[in-house]
Amino acid sequence: MRDHTADQAELRGDCGRCFGLCCVALPFARSRDFAVDKDAGKPCTNLQDDHRCGIHARLRETGFTGCTVYDCFGAGQRVSQVTFGGRDWRGGPPERTRRMFDVFPVVRQLHELLRYLTEALTLPAARPVHADLRRLLAETERLAEGTPEELATLDVAAHRQRVNVLLLRTSELARAGTRGKKKNRRGADLMGARLKGADLGGADLRGACLIAADLTGADLRGADLIGADLRDADLTDADLTGAFFLTQPQLTAARGSTGTRLPGSVTHPVHWTAGG
Repeated sequence: MRDHTADQAELRGDCGRCFGLCCVALPFARSRDFAVDKDAGKPCTNLQDDHRCGIHARLRETGFTGCTVYDCFGAGQRVSQVTFGGRDWRGGPPERTRRMFDVFPVVRQLHELLRYLTEALTLPAARPVHADLRRLLAETERLAEGTPEELATLDVAAHRQRVNVLLLRTSELARAGTRGKKKNRRGADLMGARLKGADLGGADLRGACLIAADLTGADLRGADLIGADLRDADLTDADLTGAFFLTQPQLTAARGSTGTRLPGSVTHPVHWTAGG
């Protein structure tokens, strides 16, 4: 049996082992999340020579909230230290630099899938599909270990669809044991919805838009939150015990309090306070 705890530790970004790839390879546009425009492949002006962010402790105050809710799920250190053997994008051949920037988003998607598959294997109710989950986990790891050339030509969308079919079955099994009516809100537009104290235990909220929704005191125990957009959602005193496929970036984009109850796979964001 795999050590899932160890796997989870490797599926979180470790900036100290990365060449600042998310600060260079990815684009962003001036908005409420980013103070400036930046093209893909262009280093952020805040990126220092040691690949560290010069304003990391002040990202929110300086208009870079978008950076605080991003996680590469460990793809940055894999691409930097494994795929390209510790060779920096600075000063290297232009072709290698371009390939590194092209490969990074692909590996990031694979690592996100690894994160979901690893969590799925910790769900006792999903035991009937554990063997299939382990097979897909091993295959996804093999793909992530590919050469730059293999990764650049990988049809990651097709592989993602295969994984999604199994994650859907995992969700059905996990939510089946939840008491009460299990609401289906998959892909629902719940932007700004007033859901204070709502009973969403065991709900299917996959891909739901919950931007700025009021979920104060809501019951989200055992809910499937994969891909749910929780930006500015108010989770003050909500109960997410046993909720699954919830990632730290999703949670960090939301608002909450020390009274918000969370599954063990995530932690209270540092910007949350007792007042929400």
